[in-house]
Amino acid sequence: MLSRLYGVLLPFFVSFLLAWLLDPLVGFIQHKCRVKFRGLSVAITLILFVGLLSLAVYLIIPAMGKEVKSAAVAVEQYFAHFDADKYFTPEQQEKIHSTLDGLNLESMLSYPEVRDAIKNLLPKVGGWITGGLSWLSELLVIFIGLMYLIFLMLAFPSIRANWQKYVPKKYYTQITTLVHEMSVNMNAYFRGQGLVALCVGILFAIGFTLIGMPMGFVMGLIIGVLNLVPYMQALGIPPCILLCLVQSAQTGQPVWLTLLLMAIVFIVVQTFQDMYLTPKIMGKVTGLGPAAILLSLSFWGALMGVIGMIIALPLTTLGLSCYKHYVLHEPFMSQQIEGAKPTAEPIKAPRPRKKKQQ
Repeated sequence: MLSRLYGVLLPFFVSFLLAWLLDPLVGFIQHKCRVKFRGLSVAITLILFVGLLSLAVYLIIPAMGKEVKSAAVAVEQYFAHFDADKYFTPEQQEKIHSTLDGLNLESMLSYPEVRDAIKNLLPKVGGWITGGLSWLSELLVIFIGLMYLIFLMLAFPSIRANWQKYVPKKYYTQITTLVHEMSVNMNAYFRGQGLVALCVGILFAIGFTLIGMPMGFVMGLIIGVLNLVPYMQALGIPPCILLCLVQSAQTGQPVWLTLLLMAIVFIVVQTFQDMYLTPKIMGKVTGLGPAAILLSLSFWGALMGVIGMIIALPLTTLGLSCYKHYVLHEPFMSQQIEGAKPTAEPIKAPRPRKKKQQ
């Protein structure tokens, strides 16, 4: 059932996560800034959130367009002045020319198997084009997600105050303890990992710009976004290698030198992240080793896709924390984060109120 309803539940899940992350800002505006109505606080928060995103896009898009244009010009110039004598011997060039000249596309297309494959492929291509043009459905999903976000932000105080009423008294202690533990873990992880990803993206953008990599600023920000999921910044290495080849062709530098400079940027930023940023910002939020992190990402990613990879570490940490608390009788991770005294006693359920005698 979850698999069939994935497309319906995904907008709600993303909106709930955004509402939960923005709720402290709504509370600050409402209580500290003395805004009387909750709806007005939600409107101010959404305006600030959308305004900051728009400002970031307004500042980044021109720089991205400029770098993409310069990289395209560099690639075009490289192929225009490509000297095959530097890379291939005369014998190899002759073999390449003879191979290309020997290709008869007309005779190749005359084979029945090829024609049947093309006939079967063309309808699929038309379906892909039609699916790519279905922007109305995507716009509808975004609109529904925005409505979810507004309603959840308005109802968050009521949800926070009344959800315990739907918990059976028999399981009240265990469920409230687990919810508190999950809230603390998710809060610490997402805010900490977001700050780490922002710092890493800025450092990569600065490093790539200093070494003169084409689209270095854009590539640094992309790696920062990938860093929201641990170890996913490794996916940025192949594009960086291609950009280094373009830089070598554009500037005339040796290829090994551009690749060495790129490797130095990766090593310096990764070392700074592992030695300072992650311990300083994240602290003891996860307490997982590299092998456990990779296993957690693979497990939850296979179950829930990209969303599973995003919430993999908080869920794994919650499972380990519950095991240590209920089996090994150690304190919860939330008690360590909040600086509470180590205790294995769970939260006590509230006593039922006595009814007044008439």
